[in-house]
Amino acid sequence: MANEPGEVWLVVGLGNPGPSYAGHRHNIGYLVADELAERMGSPFRAHKSGRADVVEGRLTPPGAPGPRVVLARARSYMNESGGPVKQLATFYKVPPDHIVAIHDELDIPFDTMRVKLGGGDNGHNGLRSLRGSLGTGDFNRVRLGIGRPPGRQDVADFVLSDYSAAERKHLPLQVSLAADAVESLVAEGLERTQGRFNS
Repeated sequence: MANEPGEVWLVVGLGNPGPSYAGHRHNIGYLVADELAERMGSPFRAHKSGRADVVEGRLTPPGAPGPRVVLARARSYMNESGGPVKQLATFYKVPPDHIVAIHDELDIPFDTMRVKLGGGDNGHNGLRSLRGSLGTGDFNRVRLGIGRPPGRQDVADFVLSDYSAAERKHLPLQVSLAADAVESLVAEGLERTQGRFNS
């Protein structure tokens, strides 16, 4: 079922702020948010809360009807992203089922994506923070596979390291597909999006 043009959606790219984190696997949410901001034709600007950067607009071609979207990146670190997201959800009056979190996922292979509503946080500090601040896990997730660390590499070291050279070749396509999935989720709803994008 397609979503109504009058609705407001909050789309959040999870990541860590600052140039030293930019290429990390943990920052795929930020990369997808950047792609969506480009499609919306507007740069991120500071929200009045001071705790997030936002772009407001629509994720549809100019003039086409579609729900209003608030695209956001928290200015806090990943494990504290729930507070800023809760503030934005309250400010824009967005219910949890109209929130989309874009994040890295260890349990699915690189170059794979799953879209779902609700679920656990699976050890992901950003999701844990969102769940704690929102008081529920019933928000949408666009889960981008990064796979498990090779050998005995520590999970924290793995997610906070850059993509490999081979992965970087595929990354732009993964980011673009994830942005397509967010557009579909907001415009067409969960079921259609899962049918198209859950690889």
